Amino acid sequence: MLHAEALVDDVVTDVLAAASGDSQAWDRLVERFSSLVWAVARSHRLNDADAADVSQTTWLRLAEHLHRLRQPERVAGWLATTARNEALRTARRAARMVPVDDDFDLLVDQEVHDVDRRILDYERDAALWIAFRALAPPCQRLLRTLMADPAPSYAEVSAALGMPVGSIGPRRARCLERLRSITEGTAASLESEPRMTV
Repeated sequence: MLHAEALVDDVVTDVLAAASGDSQAWDRLVERFSSLVWAVARSHRLNDADAADVSQTTWLRLAEHLHRLRQPERVAGWLATTARNEALRTARRAARMVPVDDDFDLLVDQEVHDVDRRILDYERDAALWIAFRALAPPCQRLLRTLMADPAPSYAEVSAALGMPVGSIGPRRARCLERLRSITEGTAASLESEPRMTV
């Protein structure tokens, strides 16, 4: 508990110092929360380039608003919300782009030639995403936040989601068990449907 309180105090100190122009404090904030921002960006299924743009824009927004943060101890939540908004904006913009002619060939994965493999991958992904969307929103938020490379620390997850550090592991286990259970049911229903013909 004391460690968590010390972490919050360090974050508040760094936010206030960075707002006053301390570049070392800014660097500590970036080091502490960059994996969280990246995790939120990637959780919206953006490619690496778009996720990097979202991350960069999120940090730019923080730099612009740092001196106006009323609750510096909640900077992790502010970053997560801003990254989520930027990711959604980027995803909407990408959805409006329609490939034409030769551009379409660039989007096809040239390494995938096995039709059966693609069908199996599609069925697995479909079952997983259907199951994921069936989870309660708190489970979705927790699992999306934890899906990062590298994963954010539990302290970062706690700050971003407002959860006690001690409850993250057990809740994660319950969410994954629920996801597994839903996925098995979804996969079974997909197997009972007629196969795609090619």
